[in-house]
Amino acid sequence: MPNTTDNELQELIEDVTKASKKITKNCFENLTGYFHDERDIEKTYAYFFTKLFENPSEMEKVQDTYFGYLKNQQALWQQIIEHQVDGKKEYKPVITPDKGDRRFSAAEWNDAPHYFDFLKQNYLLFSKMANEIIDSVEIEDRMKKKLNFYTKHYIDAFSPSNFFATNPEAIKLAKETKGQSIKDGLKNFLKDVDKGRISQTNEEGFVIGENIAITPGAVIYENELIQLIQYTPSTPKVNELPLLIIPPWINKYYILDLQAKNSLVKFLVDKGLTVFMISWRNPTPKMGHLSFDNYVEMGAIKSIETAQSITGAKKVNVLGYCLGGTLLGASIPVLLGKYKKADNPINTASFLAAMIDFSDVGPMGDVIDQALVRKLERGELLHQGVMHGHDMERAFNLIRANDLIWSYVVNNYLKGNQPTTFDVLFWTNDNTNLPANMYIYYLRNMVLENKLSRKNALRICDTPIDIGKIDVPTFVIGLKDDHISPCHTVFTTSELVSGPVEFMLGGSGHVMGAANPPSKNKYGYYLDGKLNNGFEEWEKTAKFHEGSWWTPWTERILKHSGKLVPAPKHLGNSKNKILEPAPGRYVKEKCLCDRTDD
Repeated sequence: MPNTTDNELQELIEDVTKASKKITKNCFENLTGYFHDERDIEKTYAYFFTKLFENPSEMEKVQDTYFGYLKNQQALWQQIIEHQVDGKKEYKPVITPDKGDRRFSAAEWNDAPHYFDFLKQNYLLFSKMANEIIDSVEIEDRMKKKLNFYTKHYIDAFSPSNFFATNPEAIKLAKETKGQSIKDGLKNFLKDVDKGRISQTNEEGFVIGENIAITPGAVIYENELIQLIQYTPSTPKVNELPLLIIPPWINKYYILDLQAKNSLVKFLVDKGLTVFMISWRNPTPKMGHLSFDNYVEMGAIKSIETAQSITGAKKVNVLGYCLGGTLLGASIPVLLGKYKKADNPINTASFLAAMIDFSDVGPMGDVIDQALVRKLERGELLHQGVMHGHDMERAFNLIRANDLIWSYVVNNYLKGNQPTTFDVLFWTNDNTNLPANMYIYYLRNMVLENKLSRKNALRICDTPIDIGKIDVPTFVIGLKDDHISPCHTVFTTSELVSGPVEFMLGGSGHVMGAANPPSKNKYGYYLDGKLNNGFEEWEKTAKFHEGSWWTPWTERILKHSGKLVPAPKHLGNSKNKILEPAPGRYVKEKCLCDRTDD
């Protein structure tokens, strides 16, 4: 260890003591949640082993897989020994990491005396065995998914890369820095304990409204739930029909307005569109009563009507991203019930990485069940009437634990490095709470029971919801590697609506695929697949294009945006005056980690 002064040692002791108190306090505050998780894990594995013991043929499958593992173990030992005896002999690993697995990419994992190579391969063999056992055993599908979910996280957690004594990169760095990396890693860990979460980026690198969320505009309307932003035109003329963007209310709206180089908002404004954006409030415990109906009426519908009022347009193009798209889908039937058909204010509807059908919600669906929803309904997993934003962040991180949890454990704690400055991760960590009433309704009726996709199965704002009544031009955009809104599930919306529809498939995942400007020329997109025969048929027949889905989608929206008119000289109107410059107050409200302070 590097030399440590008495003051540094005293400071370190104080930080350790503070962290210990914080961890203890957290354990007591979250006992109910921990108990729920442990009980669910125990029940899942108990069910699995019961099925094994009840059926000898299933046990035989497990034994065969285990014997295959032992055989590979013998081959691994033999190769390691032979390689140590004769280093020039051709060496072929028994097993190699999957493509894209960066945990073992460093050369140190393969260096002599091959101790770490053995650990790596042994771990991969065990992981392979565990996954094969679960895949081969015949059990109920939902339980198998849940078993896969839990097993994957145990496997990820016990990777040798996650521990100092079994990570050759961390050991080498500690030697080179004479222990400074260990000291820095401990400091990083203690800071994160105090903060309550793992640092994924340098959060001091961005300030909302200064170097992120900076497209010029103004807040021209607000209520308890939203602020509505109108962006300043950047062209002499604009299209007469405006575009409203409804972002998700998990995290903040500015994923679509990051920096000038990757802001969808700026891209659209520069094309001559008049853009409005909803900025959702970060709910406090006093707002826990807000319902899904409130989000429809006070959020989507009020914003559509305000955009109409300000621009004088009879109709509005609307894009809903993620949950914003789900909200849009629920809101259009409500508007159809409120207005005569000819007066329907929706001109086109665009659904970006948004689900209407929840039959397959990806990895999160593996653990969302009746028991979890009943717990929420009893208030056992809530905090003062809200679902805490950091709990949601942790849940999403679990979907890709190696990338979003363990890679930072290794970088920040084992190696003592500082995380990089990255705008997308800054946004990811800028969480929002969710009102308990709205969140429980959404989970039970949409995610768990999939009622939104079924004709008249839901009543929202006293209106039966029928997605089939959406007959305006509709654009559905999926993202190829999306773990939050799987693209094949997003595609289903194209089969539920009744109007002219087009499906586009962008590259990358839920976040990076959405914030993907054409200038990057990354990921690409697919168009012109055959509809009405399912996602697989569409994917087989679609054509790949370089660039970003932003380009073809914007071209289509411009065609549906009416004639060009002189750009307005002032934002808002006499009824909706400027309240403050964009990005406004609501987006700057923080989701405090200490729940007692919320």
